[in-house]
Amino acid sequence: MNENKLDILVFAAHPDDAELSCSGTIIKYLRAGKKVGIIDLTAGEMGTRGTAATRKVEAEKANQIMGLKVRENLAMPDCFFQNNQENQLKIIQMIRKYQPQIVFANAITDRHPDHARAAQLVEDAAFQSGLMKIETFDAGQNQAAHRPQAVYHYIQDTYIKPDFIVDITAEMESKKAAILAFQTQFFDPNTSEPQTYISSPDFIETVIARNREFGKIVGGVFGEGFTSKKIIGVNDIFNLS
Repeated sequence: MNENKLDILVFAAHPDDAELSCSGTIIKYLRAGKKVGIIDLTAGEMGTRGTAATRKVEAEKANQIMGLKVRENLAMPDCFFQNNQENQLKIIQMIRKYQPQIVFANAITDRHPDHARAAQLVEDAAFQSGLMKIETFDAGQNQAAHRPQAVYHYIQDTYIKPDFIVDITAEMESKKAAILAFQTQFFDPNTSEPQTYISSPDFIETVIARNREFGKIVGGVFGEGFTSKKIIGVNDIFNLS
C-alpha cells in the first residue's frame, strides 16, 4: 500500500495560484476526509513583491489555514520554465509518488503566460505518467506507472465558462484567510513595496465577486469553477446540485 497516496493532487505554477483559485475546494475535501496535496512548480521568485523566501513562509501559513499536510516545490524557474521532457518527468514523478485519482492544474488560458503553459505541462505529464516504458525513480526505487482518472483546470483571473462548479459557501472565510496569508502579494496600506496588478484593494474583491457569481449559478453563495478537456460522465442524473 502506498502511504503517500492522495485523492487530489493540485499543481500550481506559483505559490498562491491554488489559494486564489481552488482553495475553497481543497478545504471542502480535506474537511470531508480526503487527502489533498499541492505541488508548486516555481517559488514565484520573479514576482515584483516579496521574495522566494517570504513566499515559502507565506505558503506554510496558508497550509496551516487550509489544513494541508503535503506541499512540495519543484523549483522550476519562474517565468522561464518550459513544457519539455525534463519538466514533464518532474511532474510524472510527483503523480506517481502520490497516485492521485484527480489532478487540478492551472487555467487553460490566463493573463499570466506561466498559467496556460503549466496547464498544458501538467495535462501532458498526467497522460504520460500512465506509460510503463517511461521510467522514473523516487528514493532510488522505480516508480509504478499511474494515470489520474481526471485532470481538471481551475479558473484564474481571465473568465472562462466553467464545465462544473464546486459550492464553497461553507469554506469561503477560510479561503480568504489562506489567500491573505500571502501578505507580501496583496493589499497592504503600510508596505513600501511597489504597486502591482494584484496588490490593489480591488483585486481581492474581484476574486470574491467571481466566487459569488459561480456560487449563484449552482444555488449557493460562493463557488469555484473548473474546466475539463474530457466530457464528464454522470452516473446519477438525480444527484446533481
